Amino acid sequence: MEGPGATAHQPHGRLRRTLGVSVVEGMFSEVFTACAGATVLTAWAIALKLGPFLVGVMTALPFFAQFVQFPAAWLTGLFGHRRVALTAVCLSRVVMFPLAVLPWLGLPFESQQRLLLTVAGVSAALSVVGNNAWVAWMGELVPRAVRGRFFGRRTALTTLAGTLASLCAGLLLDRLRPAGGVGVGVALPLLALGACVLGVVTTLLMASQHDPAPPGTTPPLELKGALVPFKDDNARRVLTYQVAWNAAVGVSAPFFALHSLQNLKMTFVIMALHAAAVAAVRILAAPLWGRMIDRCGAQPVLMACSLGIGVIPALWLLPTAGTLWPLLFDVLLAGALWSGHGLAIFELPLAVAPRKNRPFYLAAFATAGGLAYAAAAALGGAIAAALPTQFTLGGHTWVNLHVLFVLSSVARLCAARLTARISEPGAHPARSVGALMERLMPRPIPAQRTALDK
Repeated sequence: MEGPGATAHQPHGRLRRTLGVSVVEGMFSEVFTACAGATVLTAWAIALKLGPFLVGVMTALPFFAQFVQFPAAWLTGLFGHRRVALTAVCLSRVVMFPLAVLPWLGLPFESQQRLLLTVAGVSAALSVVGNNAWVAWMGELVPRAVRGRFFGRRTALTTLAGTLASLCAGLLLDRLRPAGGVGVGVALPLLALGACVLGVVTTLLMASQHDPAPPGTTPPLELKGALVPFKDDNARRVLTYQVAWNAAVGVSAPFFALHSLQNLKMTFVIMALHAAAVAAVRILAAPLWGRMIDRCGAQPVLMACSLGIGVIPALWLLPTAGTLWPLLFDVLLAGALWSGHGLAIFELPLAVAPRKNRPFYLAAFATAGGLAYAAAAALGGAIAAALPTQFTLGGHTWVNLHVLFVLSSVARLCAARLTARISEPGAHPARSVGALMERLMPRPIPAQRTALDK
């Protein structure tokens, strides 16, 4: 439901420059993630000896932080997309500085653990505020007709930058591993310092992008608008999917890195190479999914990718510490399908949300999905902690995290079925697998008739 926003009136040259800077800013943002993302936070957790439950809680903090989505929407409406995004994104990244100096603070071990959780939590909350404003900003800035293609290309390039940065971070973590593998060492504080520097760089790049709808030019937000998404039938269907899907993903997602390090005995470099291979597939797939979204709509792409992603956790039952080759299937499926899913789940809320209350719609979608993920992650951590670390079933030895992978796979397939109920404005949704194949498969080009055919 695109209103007649400022996007249509933007000078073409200015828009092109802003979108180009947005791509560069996104690439540096991915480098920041390589320095302070889930894998590095898991390394911090291992160094500070957090157990499975606290690992699950820490990696779920970005989703617990969705509680601040509605205050974030209010701030976005009050001060404008650009101003809120710049402030919140910058603070969410430079707040990593205490971790950069942690070894020299002389804190007791328990205080170091609390500081890690506090920094991760504050960064997550500020990121939520910044992301709400940034997505609303992009909804005004990027014309709907080209969103799929633009974000497909942007995703490919940012993924490439993030992949190279992750490889460098993995090498740094392995080369500067502390003696005996115990303690924080030097690599983790260096990565935290790099994250702070990148926070400044990305803020400067964002500051050079214009806002086509500065404060005072968008319809004012009303407090009662916070309830509108819950009264909108189609928005409720998206909310239902978000809750079910994120819960299904959350029960296992925080533990893949932990499983890789502790049970599969992967080094940080091998983990980075695995991530690089997934990213390479994403780079190839993202532009294709982007064009498909522009042609068919986001809902059919979301359905296809959700169904395929449902089998991915089950693949992690196959590799062992000495047999990692089954992860090649994970590389292909995760790279191709998560690429399309990410683009579709970004576009669909923008298509469903009316311009006037868009920040509240985005807040509702993110809050519902984020809290479901956080609760499921905490539940997954509790289940893993309650189960024996290893057990035998059917003559095979399993670990506690395998149970979470099976639960997640079944739950994802169930959640994927909910996509059939979603209606996308301006598109024709797929209601069955048969309709899905018909929508996504390229249409054959009719052969030209010859003189003999006439």
